[in-house]
Amino acid sequence: MEQNIKKTFLSSVLFFLILSSWYNIRSVRNELAVENYGEGLLIPLLIVTTLTMIFVNPIYSWVASRANYIKIVFYTYSFFILNFIILYFIANSIDASMTDERIWLGRVFYVWSNIYSFFTVSIFWVLVINLFRDLRSRNYYGFIMAGGSVGAMLGSQLSKWLSSSFISSGITQYLLVSSFFLLVALILAVYMVKTFSNDALTKNVGGSSFDGLRNIISNKDVRLIAIYSWFFTFLMTIQWIAAIPIINDYSELAPERIILFSNIEQLVTPLTFIVQTFLTYFVISKYGIKLIFIIYGVLFSLVFILYGFFPSVAIVVLCQTLLRVFEYGFNKPAREIAYSQLRKGDRYKSTVFIDTFITRFGDLSGSIFMGIGKVIFISVTYLPIVAIPLAFIHTYVARLIFLRNTFKDL
Repeated sequence: MEQNIKKTFLSSVLFFLILSSWYNIRSVRNELAVENYGEGLLIPLLIVTTLTMIFVNPIYSWVASRANYIKIVFYTYSFFILNFIILYFIANSIDASMTDERIWLGRVFYVWSNIYSFFTVSIFWVLVINLFRDLRSRNYYGFIMAGGSVGAMLGSQLSKWLSSSFISSGITQYLLVSSFFLLVALILAVYMVKTFSNDALTKNVGGSSFDGLRNIISNKDVRLIAIYSWFFTFLMTIQWIAAIPIINDYSELAPERIILFSNIEQLVTPLTFIVQTFLTYFVISKYGIKLIFIIYGVLFSLVFILYGFFPSVAIVVLCQTLLRVFEYGFNKPAREIAYSQLRKGDRYKSTVFIDTFITRFGDLSGSIFMGIGKVIFISVTYLPIVAIPLAFIHTYVARLIFLRNTFKDL
């Protein structure tokens, strides 16, 4: 019991550091999405992100096959810290008058930040699902995520403070702050593995470079979770793109939009923290995770109705808050509990492949759906209404997951 408490506390601190790093740059990523959407470049950037994920995942899987968790987290986080340093020197060499260079750096940063967020968070959860293996200990997931919510609050506030420097110095200050948090996270992750070592963490994973993709195709348990994850990111992207024109009308000034994004984060994260601290443990313990999986599609249907009939900044804030509190308060811990039932190779490779490539492909699919609607002259605000049947298919996929023996008792 005492060791579980220590593991939970340190995992919570580690998640705090990782999300502090990510949420510091998240608002900038969102601002760049708005800018590139206005120029018609959001879909091409998402295509580049998805293709990059295809290239990066076999490399990660190759490293994972020949390493244990300490090496995986060291190589991955060190690689991203090096990226921060390189991006910092590039950004620092571009002054405010070099407009084209800043625009292209912003596009590169948009693609890179998407890859960064998904890999660092996914590798964190690989640690958690291998540390917490018994059913009782998995009930601590909500408390672990609460630490992440505190980090998200801090990162959002830092982003807000740095917004005034965005026009003059671009992303340089953001890069310095985020790299510091990731460096401390790397040190803590290595310490945790050495302190709570078990065979799942210290032994090499084995297998081959394409296990993540191969097992999604051949293993029905993994495949169903992958389809479920694709659907929720597909639907989340639809609501996000529907919000962009509304946010664009709110202000033409980048710093003001960054502040709006930061304000949304500062509304979402305290509410998420409260849910994770007081409700996640109770709901998962009493009702299991089946209800959480199934209800997601219903929430998307409600959000799409609101976007379709009452488009406004207030509705954007409300819907972003509702979906993201549910995602981080309930659905994310529920998915990680489902992941923990998979075989060791799938916990290291397939889960990362799902959380990186499959979710990025969901983003791309959602943006293409919205792009097709635009081509056939359906208003962006009404496209979410068209997507409501897909939300119900998402609920049906969730039901199929819990017909499988692997997950039916969760």
